Amino acid sequence: MTSAYKMCLAALMAAVCLASGAPARAQASADDLDALFARAATSRPLLRILLTKLPKGADLHNHAGGGTYAEDFVAWAAEADGCFSKSTQSLEPGPCAGNADLTPLRGLPERDPDLYSDIVDALSTRRFELGVGDPEISGHRRFFRTFGRSGRGGGADRGVRIQAEALRQAALDNTLYLELMAGSSASRPVIEASAALPWIDPWIKTADGSPPDRLDAKILRERLDRLRPVIAKATAASTVLADSNDKTIAGLNRCGTAKPEPACAVTLRYLLSISRQRPPEVVFGQMAAAFALVKADPRYVGINILEPEDGPVSLRDYRLHMRLFAFFKTLYPDVPLTLHAGELAMGLTPPRDMRFHITEAVEIAGARRIGHGVSIAYEDEADKLLARMARDKVAVEINLTSNDVILGVKGRDHPLPLYLAAGVPVTLSTDDLGVSRSDLTNEYMRAVVEQGVRYSQLKQMSRNSLTFSFLQGASLWDGPCASAQGVAPSTPCAAILKASPKARDQWRLEQAFEAFEIEMKAIVAKLAP
Repeated sequence: MTSAYKMCLAALMAAVCLASGAPARAQASADDLDALFARAATSRPLLRILLTKLPKGADLHNHAGGGTYAEDFVAWAAEADGCFSKSTQSLEPGPCAGNADLTPLRGLPERDPDLYSDIVDALSTRRFELGVGDPEISGHRRFFRTFGRSGRGGGADRGVRIQAEALRQAALDNTLYLELMAGSSASRPVIEASAALPWIDPWIKTADGSPPDRLDAKILRERLDRLRPVIAKATAASTVLADSNDKTIAGLNRCGTAKPEPACAVTLRYLLSISRQRPPEVVFGQMAAAFALVKADPRYVGINILEPEDGPVSLRDYRLHMRLFAFFKTLYPDVPLTLHAGELAMGLTPPRDMRFHITEAVEIAGARRIGHGVSIAYEDEADKLLARMARDKVAVEINLTSNDVILGVKGRDHPLPLYLAAGVPVTLSTDDLGVSRSDLTNEYMRAVVEQGVRYSQLKQMSRNSLTFSFLQGASLWDGPCASAQGVAPSTPCAAILKASPKARDQWRLEQAFEAFEIEMKAIVAKLAP
């Protein structure tokens, strides 16, 4: 390694360190650990062993339904005597008898393993990257159509089983905290009430006929006022429902028993999601319900927006959505946003649609994190946007597998190194690991193999995932605990740990890294080529 390269390495790591607020003392042995890890990485099986054990702070970009494996959906549907429709390639509730289109799922693995395998393919993108499947169907289409196929026939407890399984998978990935995108069905009355109100165009017309840029807050407030009684009832109902779900999830994972699942040690919070492909009156209702619930219930820590960003309604209403977020932020300034933005690639949409999406998510909506951010290089004045994200600590959630499958963006085309070079805080996440047939460990592995990310950078990304999570409380790195790693906490630090769930999980992560680095040295010494 040349002295010039070492200087560049030190500068880059300092930028990443500053972006997260982590103390510089943690980088003292970074070169030695990087070299040790690089030796191990020459063997991909050994790399998998190490990365499975590597402590991962959080998975911040995880869709509940999309994070579930097809095999689980089929098993739950079979238990409920559900069926598979050959015509729609989807799971359906029973009864199946008397309908030639429907195949009973109970006993199917033994009765027709080939059909069972076809169902798994229909509910996922299994081996798409290796060319398996119809080459005329894009990864984008194959990915998004799975959601309409897996959503029925799973029994009344399907939602809580999805969440319980998400916690189990997080534990298998050695993840401490899960921020799960999962809505509340109790909010439906608000959405229905908003949908029933006529939509009054809120754009303030410009005198010169140029495209309007501002919304009339008076129109939006009047609409919200009409919804407030429904919102109050729905918020209370959502809290009651969440209490019930918590108990069911704990029971499924045997929490509080003599033999609890490792999932019980994973901290869980929820993100409420807005559907960007819906009409404006529906989107407004979703936002009204979501902001109120996050304010009222600490289990819900933030809001996101989802569905294909390149969808016709998504593109038509993108600027409207960002300004609706801005309106609600004036009423709920403490409710944090993490927004899907820049999940686009050349050819998927006209280039003009890639020039402002991330910018408006940051500057108009006030997003504290960006999900995907793949099209950052196509933004107007992208260099200034990157500088702003670094300065304002706007983190980016990188999802390498889904970016490959959905957008066809990977390797040198992926902007991960660009974000790192700019000092933007980076986290690695799974997106829809069940659909993509991946896990968080594989995302870390792809970062190493495809992007050349070093151990010290992986460690920083793991730290970032907790630092920039919406988990409540002060950060470990901002107070008296920052210089106390590896020793018993001081009295002021102990007070922070007692008061802050975020600091407690960060402390757990640092302890886990100390143990991992000792174990990594022993494993590499024994198994490295």
